[in-house]
Amino acid sequence: MVVGENVEDGADRVFQALADATRRDILARVIRDGQSVSALAQLYPMSFAAVQKHVAILERADLVTKERRGREQIVHGKPDALRSVVGGLMDTYERIWRQRAGRITEILEEES
Repeated sequence: MVVGENVEDGADRVFQALADATRRDILARVIRDGQSVSALAQLYPMSFAAVQKHVAILERADLVTKERRGREQIVHGKPDALRSVVGGLMDTYERIWRQRAGRITEILEEES
């Protein structure tokens, strides 16, 4: 996640990246084992450039990193980044619901 960015901005980028089935499949593959962009491109019925664009979207969402090895770019998944975004969202919503539950308790006590 980018420094100074709020949880919702990071979550928006992650969910937008994961909205596409091809990107979800790429992420699942590279989390298990890093793969080159060219190896990934052979797996899908699209151009090399299209696969590069999918990887770039995943990279902007901080879900993958690329490592240059000679002429190849090896893509690695970042499962901790995904956990961080999801965990941050869950924490935010838990605080909201706890505040609402507390407010309901206050209202019920006022009525007694």
